[in-house]
Amino acid sequence: MNPGAVQNIGRVPELYRRILFTFGMLAVYRLGCAVPTPGIDPEEVRRFFEETGGGLFGLVNLFTGGAFERLSIFALGIMPYISASIILQLLTVVIPKLEELKKEGEEGRRVITRYTRYGTVLLAIVQGFMMATALEQGAFGQNAVLQPGWGFRIMAVITLTAGTSFIMWLGEQINERGIGNGISLVIFAGIVVSIPSASSQLFDLVRTDQMTPIGAILLLLFMVGVVAVIVYVERSQRRIPIQYARRVVGRKQVAGGTTYFPLRLNTSGVIPPIFASSLLLLPLQVSAWGGMERVSDFVNDYLGFTGPTYNVTYVALIMFFAYFYTGVLINPDDVAENIKKNGGYIPGIRPGKRTAEYILRVLNRITLLGACYLAAVCVLPNLLAAQLAVPFLFGGTALLICVGVAMDTVGQIEAHLVSRNYDSFVQGARIRGRGGR
Repeated sequence: MNPGAVQNIGRVPELYRRILFTFGMLAVYRLGCAVPTPGIDPEEVRRFFEETGGGLFGLVNLFTGGAFERLSIFALGIMPYISASIILQLLTVVIPKLEELKKEGEEGRRVITRYTRYGTVLLAIVQGFMMATALEQGAFGQNAVLQPGWGFRIMAVITLTAGTSFIMWLGEQINERGIGNGISLVIFAGIVVSIPSASSQLFDLVRTDQMTPIGAILLLLFMVGVVAVIVYVERSQRRIPIQYARRVVGRKQVAGGTTYFPLRLNTSGVIPPIFASSLLLLPLQVSAWGGMERVSDFVNDYLGFTGPTYNVTYVALIMFFAYFYTGVLINPDDVAENIKKNGGYIPGIRPGKRTAEYILRVLNRITLLGACYLAAVCVLPNLLAAQLAVPFLFGGTALLICVGVAMDTVGQIEAHLVSRNYDSFVQGARIRGRGGR
């Protein structure tokens, strides 16, 4: 965003209010991350994480913005909502009734959203109960629970479920009254707040000679390079030329011309890494909180954050969700039908079925490139961090989410500014037209 656009934000009252509302909601979220769950000894939990480093739960803690480490009322984070969204979208492909609801427009989307909310609450209740049981069994320190028993379990389940439901509500409020995607911004806020502590840990490593200054500089340069790659690829497009013939609209004859149908190289955005991470964290939570030692040992051995099995599974899930979500966003048959209705065609391709096949072929190719890019960005920094023995969680997934969400939010702000300027131009033209009369 250029400096001129930043100055114009204050001149658009609606956009200014939306941005302030978004910051206010994120501030409320950060405030809730510091409120401990009733019946928990925060000092005992903090001591446990300091001694153990959190283990694989470091990734959970990253996505919850430190709420998991404090076992606050937002300890479950937004993961139950993401899991419920994954389940509903997968069921949409299998259950015809959900597919029909999806095609009904706004009313159908409201019904699916309501089902997603119900699924979120149900998953939060299950995970909250498992977490409360694990706390009583000493999963986060032997004295983490002040008064064990069913009273604590019921209170913990209600509190954690209410916390997740409140985060879901915050995200929906940001979507309606703020700017940007609410759920993505909540995850973004949780990741960004860990940057100061990670920078402090890196400085301590250099100060105590555990890492050479050159190594720290190379690590920072690598992170900057990853950010540059993300920005470049996220802006990349494959433009399909569309030719329009002369046609009559009402009483006017509209001249033909050439336009483009843009296909982003990464059409699915940051959704595949978020969904993949959520699914990989689910067995970790179930095994750790369910008291299943053998399953927990298996998960720790084969689904370790830097282990080969984890990375291979992570890449496979990213590839799957990249294709799946792209298919949800873009239907080649609908695109081909709309082009045909508007009197357009792709040069060298017959309208109708052939056009849909051509768009599908192009979409599959760029989706493959986009999925490979997502997998590389998410996995390679993790492997590098493991080789350099970086104590904080330096992950490509976090970088991708931060940069992707920031670019999407800036794009929405610019769209509001362009729309405002267009409305002003139209109003000015009308005033000049009246004056000419």
